[in-house]
This record gives sequence, C-alpha cells and structure tokens, in this order.
Amino acid sequence: MNIYPSYQQRLNQAKELLQTADYLLVGGGAGLSDAAGLHYDGERFREHFAPFIAQYGFSDMYTAGFYPFPTEEEKWAYWAQHIEVNRYQPPATQLYLELHHLVETKDYFVLTTNVDSQFSKAGFVPEKIFAVQGDYGLNQCARACHLQLYDNQALVEAMVSQTKDCRIPSSLVPHCPVCGGPMEVNLRKDNYFVEDQQWHDSEERYATFLKRAARHKLVLLELGVGFNTPGIIRYPFERMTYQQPDTWLIRLNSRQPEGVRENQGKTISFGEDMSQVISDFLL
Repeated sequence: MNIYPSYQQRLNQAKELLQTADYLLVGGGAGLSDAAGLHYDGERFREHFAPFIAQYGFSDMYTAGFYPFPTEEEKWAYWAQHIEVNRYQPPATQLYLELHHLVETKDYFVLTTNVDSQFSKAGFVPEKIFAVQGDYGLNQCARACHLQLYDNQALVEAMVSQTKDCRIPSSLVPHCPVCGGPMEVNLRKDNYFVEDQQWHDSEERYATFLKRAARHKLVLLELGVGFNTPGIIRYPFERMTYQQPDTWLIRLNSRQPEGVRENQGKTISFGEDMSQVISDFLL
C-alpha cells in the first residue's frame, strides 16, 4: 500500500498553507529558471552558442563559464553572448509571472541565487528581492579594488554585435576605471565578489523580514534549490522549519524534492513538473 500522500493531497495541503500564511518566503534556485525554459544545455545552448561549441568543445553554459579563456577578447565574447541570452533577451517567463500572481497579495520576500533578473522582470518588488549571488547585468573590478558596480547592457550589446570568430575587438575589452585592471561580471565565483551598498541593504531587509516573520505563520516556498550552494537557501530553510513551531516548508524540486527526516511532518515535497504545480496552486 502506498503510504505517501497523493499529488492531490499534497496540492490541497500546500494551497491551504499558502492561503493561510501570514508571511511567505520564496527561495529561488537554478532549477526554477530551468523549469521556466531558460535551459543552460540542450537545444537552447546549441542554438545560441554553435560557434563556441565548435571552437572550444563546450557542452553547456554552466561549465563553459569556468573555462580559462586565454585572452580577454575571447572571454568577453563568450560572456557577452551568455549575458545577452540569459539576462537581456528573455522577457519575464510564464512561470515567474504565475509565481508573482501567486504571492503578490501576501507579505512576501524573495531570496534567490539566480542572477537573471527574472523576479524583477515578472513584477516582484525590487525591495523584496535579495539576489545573493549577483546580477548578470552588472560588471565590477575583477580584483574588487572598489565597491561600485556598473550597468553593462550597452557594452554587452556592442560586444555581441561585433563578435567575430569568438572574439570581440580589443577596443571593447572593459577595464576598471579606478585601477585599470580587468573587469568581471558581478557573480559570486571567487573572493573578489563585490557586495555594494545595495547588496547590503537587501541583506538587511531580508534579516528584518525573518525577524518579523519568525513570530507568525511562515511558509517557505523553495523552488529548484539543489546542492550546488545549499548553505544559502536549502539548509537555512530546513533549519527554520525545524526550529520555528509555525514555519512550514513547501519544496518543489524535480531531482531532490525530499525533506529531512526531522521535518517530515512539516514539509510538503513536489517532484512533479514545477510549472504545472505552480499553475495548480493558482486554481
């Protein structure tokens, strides 16, 4: 006999929690954007990166991001295309729009490791988003000699339009306006990640939300968070569920939906298609 709740039973329980929550904390990971159609591999990767695949043998966008390009011209040719197809080209996806519709009437906050700005595009209030890992749309000094970030849209568009043979013109290679050294995309990939004042303001707003919500019924809606950086969302969500009597975890994850044993009675797990589950939440 199957002792696990059916999909409909889990759906009904999750919907009731979402409807009755005093506070709602959304945790968005890479699996969320993947479920939204922003795939880093497969046909979408091959469509946008054919010259780079032929030149370097890349298999997907994620691992390509760690490639040790021999020149800045080659590095920025790849990264400009990567940023263009993941940050600037896509509009708000249907999944993010439905997610916004689901939470917009609640007292919510978003904690995300995603750097594609889909939450902002879908209408989530900027002051209620903490993008911990950075933003594809911003550049920084590669050695963090100062803490200012720079919008890169115009530069990325120029790089993409002038890329030839997987290289950009040397005249487009960005240099730090303070130290003259190389620039990087504002992504947390080493010890030089720049946390500017806006980042710290978001961190403070998140901490304030947690303090306020801890005394009430809090629902944690965790979406596509695996074990790449579990210390940012997955583990803290499990800890809050365990430590706070009126906190519940709803986890949507096609690969690792299970909750920890200690939270078995307070976790609702969905391994089903995320887009379908979110749509069903709205029914």
